[in-house]
Amino acid sequence: MIDEKLAKMNIALPSPPKPAGSYIPVVKTGNLVFVSGQIPMRDGKVQVTGKIPTNTTVEEAQSAAKLCILNALSQIKSEIGSLDRISRIVRVSGFVNSSPDFTEQPKVINAASDLLYEIFGENGKHSRIAVGVASLPLDSSVEIDVIAEFT
Repeated sequence: MIDEKLAKMNIALPSPPKPAGSYIPVVKTGNLVFVSGQIPMRDGKVQVTGKIPTNTTVEEAQSAAKLCILNALSQIKSEIGSLDRISRIVRVSGFVNSSPDFTEQPKVINAASDLLYEIFGENGKHSRIAVGVASLPLDSSVEIDVIAEFT
């Protein structure tokens, strides 16, 4: 049971954030869910902002990446009812608000990938992209979207 595993890890899923624009947070088609980009939002407020490493440390950005994943899981749970229905994390796309000379985007997004592996084991392994961008919505430090398969 994923909820029990999260509790043992002292992780509580946040409430699914509301969309910040003209889109829906999750699209379910066939046996896949596509989660729109999630930023490190909690209680209606972005928790980690700014460019890495100019305004935000790599470690802070890694925490932001984990929160993005928890928001994505919260969105999935609200759509399919239970995280136990996830049979595979298929793809993670990570965007890092980067200073021009920053090249450690994979190190930031690794925190999200590692968390998914901790939660789902082998089924949490996924394909991925980790890219630097000039800016993100609401000056967020990280944005992540997820594609997952479910039963």
